[in-house]
Amino acid sequence: MIQKYKDTFAGIKDKFASFESSKILLQSIPYDGTSTWGKGADKGFAAFMDAAENMELYDIETDSQVYEKGIVTVEELNSFSSPEDMYTQTYIRTKELLKTNKFLTFFGGEHSISIGIIKAFNEHYDNLSILQIDAHADLRPSYEGTPYNHACALHEARHSCNLIQVGIRSMDSSEKEFMDYSKVYFADAILDNEKWIQESIDQMTENIYITFDLDALDPSIMPATGTPEPGGLEWPTTLKYLRQVFKQKNVIGFDIVELAPIENLNSPQFLAAKLYYKMLSYKFSNHE
Repeated sequence: MIQKYKDTFAGIKDKFASFESSKILLQSIPYDGTSTWGKGADKGFAAFMDAAENMELYDIETDSQVYEKGIVTVEELNSFSSPEDMYTQTYIRTKELLKTNKFLTFFGGEHSISIGIIKAFNEHYDNLSILQIDAHADLRPSYEGTPYNHACALHEARHSCNLIQVGIRSMDSSEKEFMDYSKVYFADAILDNEKWIQESIDQMTENIYITFDLDALDPSIMPATGTPEPGGLEWPTTLKYLRQVFKQKNVIGFDIVELAPIENLNSPQFLAAKLYYKMLSYKFSNHE
């Protein structure tokens, strides 16, 4: 049985955090078992939750308070013996959550948590598209002895789903053979060019799952990731793009990953909380 987490998102009142009446579930998976440089993604969810409690819950842009739809934070997955075990537990939990018919959201942890989530969604929905917003291609079939490494996060999705990649600016040459360049929007190619927004959306099927690696954003606004690649997306462009994706397509779930908090720097986790809330606001202002 799925249990509630000890804390509510943004400190909302209990009547908006009832499992029975809420429309939104938030699953945390604070796993950081395969990251290879900057550690700390396992601390991201706690920092995100703390920041959310200090965030205004009225969204000016959509003239809405999406928390009133109900947001339940469910018991986190946090005990894993190996990358394979993390994948299996995440896959099984996502299958369970999908049975609730609620809008599912996930917060990492490193990007490897998305592998099992995407597999479960792909089995549940026909003709699924995955929108990956990320600095890295993450298309390796295996890395450091496991296919469940953060560097492999989208390899299986590349073969089983319609994968759209946005913001990419770092990859290994071995990933080229797995990349569909017609569906990749590299960071340098989308600067000062808004045509990519509609072009990428036109390549998506109706049902979309979004996996958002925070290192897609420029380090000037998001330094708290394991690999803060220069030349990333800015906040206004990111919101403009997400707004159109949610407006034109049926987003059926999303995850946000790779927040690795920096001591005495609160802005990254506040941005992550705002991003999460913005995505919910777009979802429920467009599709009641």
